[in-house]
Amino acid sequence: MTGIAAYARLLSADAVRERCRIVRRHVAEGRSPHFTLNEGRLAEAADYVAAETRANYPDLKIPPHSRWRHFAAGGADRWAALTQRLGGNATERARIAIDLATVSVLLDAGAGERWRYRETSAGQVHARSEGLAVASLELFAAGGFSSDPKRPLMADTAGLQAVDAEKLARAFQLTPDNPLIGVERRVELLRRLGQTLAARPDLFGQERRPGWLIDHFSASASGSRVPAPLVLETLLQSLAPIWPSGLVADGTSLGDAGRHPAARADDATNGIVPFHKLSQWLTYSLIEPLEMAGLTVAGLDRLTALPEYRNGGLLIDLGVIVPRQPFGAPLAPTSEPVVEWRALTVALMDDLLDPVRQRLGLGAQFALPHLLQGGTWNAGRKIARELRPPGGPPPMPLADDGTVF
Repeated sequence: MTGIAAYARLLSADAVRERCRIVRRHVAEGRSPHFTLNEGRLAEAADYVAAETRANYPDLKIPPHSRWRHFAAGGADRWAALTQRLGGNATERARIAIDLATVSVLLDAGAGERWRYRETSAGQVHARSEGLAVASLELFAAGGFSSDPKRPLMADTAGLQAVDAEKLARAFQLTPDNPLIGVERRVELLRRLGQTLAARPDLFGQERRPGWLIDHFSASASGSRVPAPLVLETLLQSLAPIWPSGLVADGTSLGDAGRHPAARADDATNGIVPFHKLSQWLTYSLIEPLEMAGLTVAGLDRLTALPEYRNGGLLIDLGVIVPRQPFGAPLAPTSEPVVEWRALTVALMDDLLDPVRQRLGLGAQFALPHLLQGGTWNAGRKIARELRPPGGPPPMPLADDGTVF
């Protein structure tokens, strides 16, 4: 197999799951200098996550984990308010939803402990993911990603490439006392997205908008069903070049991936562990826009959990993942301990799914995006605040650049 073909195999959820399980076995066998596993704590973790899910959703009607939950922060239906400005064309409404979700997800990496956003319309104050969601939605509604003043509700190539650090800082209310980490990297991400849209009219149409993925998937769907892995693979193949801090091997952009000695392979991918966190987060966040256009996204369990610090932090804080020693200086996302921690997070979230289903009395309709939403992400935030008040930072020190976590 050529290097290019071997690398292409890493652009899938199956590859993420396979390589992360290899790292899990490595740690379970006691060969890691960074972590051990206490698998006896998985049952207690399942109890904790099931209890959190029941507290959040007493009727057990759990929506999928996606950016759309954050758009409703504080109980406000901001998307409904935005759609009052739209006409009755369901396809265009779905395109706009994908434009919004795409730019918002790409802006959704760690905000830092101090940043806050005061919503201009409702006066609510938000932090972290919810703040980034509301801030990006308000910027989108104001035409901040559109090149056409007469059509503010879109994100296109020219509009994205016009975003600069000053514009983003102003829109996100940055001051010396209200800093947001990784502003320049976020701007670079949006500009690279604009370049990619221009290069792929087969996917993004003559308007060069993410929303034209609606048309692509509608044309290629079997009936009205679109496999979730296909959505992810389409995003990975088209968006891999946009990641400023993504892994590049032999000139091939692999996006969000790291290196770990346990991930052995007999080809050019030896030692590489793919994660594709933001691409999978975007895939989860495209489910509802695709449904707006009459499509059904199938095979959600083929995706993986998101290897970010809330899910991974939960597993450390509940004693499932045990650091061999405290970590001192902040760790880069590419460092071996962080790559290992992220791989363990993906593999162990798979292990939690069935036990949590059983505790809730649910079947296969409770898939990974419901586990995350119900679920592990909120549970990770809750226990972090209990153990490390007031803000609940991660249990490991991270040198985040605003494009991974």
